[in-house]
Amino acid sequence: MGKNLTSQKRGKGSSRYRAPSFRYPGKVKHRSYDKDLAVGKVKDIIHSPAHYAPLAVVAFEDKKQTLMISPEGLKVGEKVEIGEKAKVDAGNILPLNRIPDGTAVYNIEGAPGDGGKFVRSSGGFARVTGKTQKGVSILLPSKKQRLFNPMCRAAIGIVAGSGRKEKPLLKAGKAHHKKKARNKLYPITSSTSMNAVDHPFGGSRSSKKGIPTASGKHAPPGAKVGSISPRRSGKRK
Repeated sequence: MGKNLTSQKRGKGSSRYRAPSFRYPGKVKHRSYDKDLAVGKVKDIIHSPAHYAPLAVVAFEDKKQTLMISPEGLKVGEKVEIGEKAKVDAGNILPLNRIPDGTAVYNIEGAPGDGGKFVRSSGGFARVTGKTQKGVSILLPSKKQRLFNPMCRAAIGIVAGSGRKEKPLLKAGKAHHKKKARNKLYPITSSTSMNAVDHPFGGSRSSKKGIPTASGKHAPPGAKVGSISPRRSGKRK
């Protein structure tokens, strides 16, 4: 009798697949839109197990407090400005139509007011490449160009923590705790190394597949393995 795949096991709600969200300091997004200017002060820079980048705790003059992704060079006690009249300095948040071409930005909104969706990982940054009637063109870290609404906001600078990947994990235990903090399964076993009862790709008789490994769009969860709903099939020539 076969066993459930990981995608099926996750639906049970067992503790192994539950993220420890009670340790997370809170949601990290831009505060509500300020047309003129809102000035805040960095109270502290903290570590969050839910984020790869350090977070800055910013207290504003209206006694509201928010969490923001810290850029490189931001220090405790510095001021952060949000709004159309904000200066183009590291950590400040402006609409894209107010940011000069060539400026490095991060935590870019996908739609005006959503708080930021793009370029949030440590060491990441995008670059404003131009403005057209259709929108603001931005070069993302993936080297893809994307058009954004001119009223979408972004933070100026480069996300802090760029040297995170340079330090090796050294032990499997370190990797385990890193994955566990964010609800990631570890270790991951190759499907071809499993027995036939454990996975559709398992078994020594089928280590070299004689059948396509692409699953259909309407396949059940137990059969959704391999190349799931590919845009095209076959090798590129």
